[in-house]
Amino acid sequence: MRLTALSLRRFRNLAAHDLEIPREGLALVGENAQGKSNFLEAIYYLETLRSFRGARDDQLVGFDEDVFRVVGSLRGHEDTREVAAAYQRTGRRKKVTIDGEEPDRLTDAIGHVAAVLFSPSDVSIVSEGPGERRRFLDVVLSLNIEGYVEALSEYRHVLGQRNAALKEPRAESMLRVWNEPLVRSGAVVMDARRRWIEDRAEGFARYYSDISGGLAATQTYRPNVGLDGAPDEESVAATFRDALGEAESNDLRLRTTTAGPHRDEVRFHLDGERELDVREYGSGGQQRTVALALRLLEADTIREARGQEPIVLMDDVFAELDAGRSERIMELIDRDDAGQVILTAPKESDVRLRTDVLPRWSIAAGRISA
Repeated sequence: MRLTALSLRRFRNLAAHDLEIPREGLALVGENAQGKSNFLEAIYYLETLRSFRGARDDQLVGFDEDVFRVVGSLRGHEDTREVAAAYQRTGRRKKVTIDGEEPDRLTDAIGHVAAVLFSPSDVSIVSEGPGERRRFLDVVLSLNIEGYVEALSEYRHVLGQRNAALKEPRAESMLRVWNEPLVRSGAVVMDARRRWIEDRAEGFARYYSDISGGLAATQTYRPNVGLDGAPDEESVAATFRDALGEAESNDLRLRTTTAGPHRDEVRFHLDGERELDVREYGSGGQQRTVALALRLLEADTIREARGQEPIVLMDDVFAELDAGRSERIMELIDRDDAGQVILTAPKESDVRLRTDVLPRWSIAAGRISA
């Protein structure tokens, strides 16, 4: 997939633009706080319909404005596509169209851009709590695995209902109403997470070694519900059902659900004489290397699930890496034959990827000059 045109209206601090995007991509150069990240955020918003920086939709509307609108035109091997997203602060209304048509559900509009975004903030996937790692998995799987986003949404809804029931006076009699729907949706979530982590364990180790210069690391799924001996989704459901029964007295005492994928964890370990948790013992460079490996796996997932090259978005990534890691990640991206690359940098000398082919654009106070 390739982005051919981008229309921006009142998004963050960005001026109104109708841009033709070069086939190979571009390097957007400008000082900090001029809008470089906002430009990538607008593109990636069309993929996920949310800010990759965790901002609410109303925070994406320009100052003293009521509506933002972003429109992207895309071309693949055999088709063209237009994805448009708008949000009105008054009434908190969001409208998304694919080729001019509103989808039946908002979730049907995600994953139409095939973009993967590398950002310095990705290190939080590794350095912060398990919620960040679950969030990473949920985004990747929701965009690329059929049925995952529906199962995740159902699980979150039922979990909220079950937790509310636990706070009621007759909680015990109400609990079992919610157990089975929780099991059905939760089993889909856990099975998909496990398969993604296990199927890409070898790729993760390879990418980590390539970026780090030969060092070793592993990734493992640590579900809150023990899944040993549960080879498929049906077995996962049975195991989860048993775990809910065993946890019932504890849930009643704590008035919250203590078993389920909302408490899953993913661990990354450095291999050596003993395995060390990267979150606890890894250096900043090692944590960033894990994050980069995860984004490369996300790009692989897009290739496999959608049969197309992802649009690679890079937000001043090299500023946080040493020279060796920078060189090796550039080699990997070129080796993987990434299609379109759109990156940002504070100055032209920081553009170290595809320096001979990427057109240079500049940005100042939200105004882009091609």
